[in-house]
Amino acid sequence: MSKKVVLVVDWLDKYGGAERVLTSLNNVFKFCSCYTLINVMSKKDIRKIAVDDTNITIHQTILKYTGKKFRAFLFFFPRLMNTLHVDEDADVIISSSHAVAKAINKTNNKQLHISYFQARNLKYIWCDYKLYFKWTSKILYPIIKELRKRDIADAQKPDYIISNSYFVKDWVKKIYNRDSVVIYPPVDLSLFSLNEAKNDYYVTVGRIEPYKRFDIVIDAFNKIENKKLIVIGDGSQLKELKKKANANITFLGFLESNEVYNNIKNAKGFIHAGIEDFGIAPIEAQACGTPIIAYGAGGVLETVIEGETGVFFRDLSSSSLINAINECETINFNYSLVRKNALRFSLERFENDIEHFVNEKYSNYSKL
Repeated sequence: MSKKVVLVVDWLDKYGGAERVLTSLNNVFKFCSCYTLINVMSKKDIRKIAVDDTNITIHQTILKYTGKKFRAFLFFFPRLMNTLHVDEDADVIISSSHAVAKAINKTNNKQLHISYFQARNLKYIWCDYKLYFKWTSKILYPIIKELRKRDIADAQKPDYIISNSYFVKDWVKKIYNRDSVVIYPPVDLSLFSLNEAKNDYYVTVGRIEPYKRFDIVIDAFNKIENKKLIVIGDGSQLKELKKKANANITFLGFLESNEVYNNIKNAKGFIHAGIEDFGIAPIEAQACGTPIIAYGAGGVLETVIEGETGVFFRDLSSSSLINAINECETINFNYSLVRKNALRFSLERFENDIEHFVNEKYSNYSKL
């Protein structure tokens, strides 16, 4: 059934796990238009989402004039999303939402809106507001409370919600009182092959932001100076954590995918301290046969098998992480089984599932 499908995303800045989902979505639906608060992504990364970027038109809000400082206007994001007007002849709107993309308005009553929740939305005003706003959280709480009301209302706009994990599904039900289905994100496992020759170091990868809890990882390895750690990624906490790190910790900054892969496949363990809603990086590590040492909450509980493909630590503390590292070193992991677990989250599986879901809902919706 021929249909015009458009994409809505929160913003485009760096190419990470959420953006890999966009690549898969575009592989399936060949979007002609993309609507976003702001696009500050390099052309190189845009082409990773849409190989022929000349075929997709990107529409932005007035946030485009703020450049990379756009996050300072967080409290205006919901209202600004409503200034975007999708093509009136679009049949299906697919929003990829970890913040406000779900708030997009339809431009005709026949449009079908399906929102793929990449995470618990707007964590800045929900579970992580104290982490982000720190001492100002009490002062800003009246504004946060109003934003929560609006966010709940915005979450009622999509006709269907797809959650990227059961962890997110439960949160969506609790906060928004919406039912959703789970389709796990895609992981391009062809890029990661089994490597059983591990070197004597650990690795951690991601955006170095407060909610990722890299601070706990650094504190732990500062206390166990006989163990080496490689940190890959960039973010607002990079300079601060570099200053406090001992000589056994190496920061490599942002790396291209092949360089990240080389560091992960040779590591004896992958450290994951944040509460991720799904977490693609631990899947990629397992695809290399690299065991996971993760905080036992969030998406990793669905993607890591304790004692078989990794170890969990139960408290968000450096001492708890150190105990998990020591436990990991007592386990004789079967690296082939570690990789086999990752195969459940393939690219092909995601693209087949998402295409089937959208086509089925559109077929039923168009008959109404």
